[in-house]
Amino acid sequence: MRTATTIEASYPGALEFALEAEKLGLDVCWIAEAWGSDAPTALGYLAARTDRMLLGSGVIQIGTRTPVAIAQAALTLADLSQGRFLLGLGASGPQVIEGLHGVPFAEPLVRMRETVDIIRQAFAGEKIRYSGRRHWIPMAGGEGKPMRLSLAANTEIPIYLATLSPRMLELTGRMADGWLGTSFVPERAAAYLDRIDTGLAAAGRSRDQLDICQGAEIAFADDEDTLRTMLAARKKELAFSLGGMGSGATNFYNNAYSRQGWAEVAAAVRQRWQAGDRQAAAALVTDEMVLATTLIGTEEMVRARLRVWHDAGVDTIRLYPAGDTIDARATTLGRALDIIRDLD
Repeated sequence: MRTATTIEASYPGALEFALEAEKLGLDVCWIAEAWGSDAPTALGYLAARTDRMLLGSGVIQIGTRTPVAIAQAALTLADLSQGRFLLGLGASGPQVIEGLHGVPFAEPLVRMRETVDIIRQAFAGEKIRYSGRRHWIPMAGGEGKPMRLSLAANTEIPIYLATLSPRMLELTGRMADGWLGTSFVPERAAAYLDRIDTGLAAAGRSRDQLDICQGAEIAFADDEDTLRTMLAARKKELAFSLGGMGSGATNFYNNAYSRQGWAEVAAAVRQRWQAGDRQAAAALVTDEMVLATTLIGTEEMVRARLRVWHDAGVDTIRLYPAGDTIDARATTLGRALDIIRDLD
């Protein structure tokens, strides 16, 4: 398996940690955009400071920029990094897209498909023409004519999609070079991969043409007491994902856990969270939910879970290492990389 991590550049020490990760031999560093720092700025910094590691936007939120602006950033970053850039795209959710950026979230599936279409035109160096449901280039009724970017064409930039819903997963299989997944239970991988395979088949493609990139928190517990503390901390974070991510009506993480067998628990957590009882919401999250979707445990437990992830078809594992300092996180990451190398 290839190894990766995701950082948010606004977190203290995040970029310094990325530099340490490259020294340890990490293969890919993804830069997240949520409601903090933007991805391209940090990626430009890392392109100048790193030599070997692949760098990806994990993810650029498609509602926040025009497709051509995304293509311009991708082409620039691919050039600055000497071909080490991966373009990761995501639809985000209505809370961020509408609540923060003031852009309609309507038809995210259509917006994603059209965005990828337009980006590929730009990458190919073509004059950009598009008449869709969400995008019109040149603008209808305006004075503009089709143009091509003055940047050199580059059709080698891989496009990854961060998707969770069934139709978005099918679109990933149809159009993408990689899948940035989350909330993943390897024993129940069919909830995701069957939909991706449907999209692959519709496009005449096979699984080996798509990089399955999955992420999980990783932490090593030396004893049972430490493990219980780690599980309690993760339950609070998972309760936020199930109850607080997205809007009051739309939560893709809650839906993903529901499709993997935890519909009743996910609904109850969301209800308690939205009622303002965060502690009760976290208490509803089970040990099984945490252990199934993370790499938390003793070294023996983590080693066994990594083998399960490998056998489930994960090509690139995205690690979120525990630690309160850069050194602590790097130590956790280094232990994980050693185990993965042994597995391979």
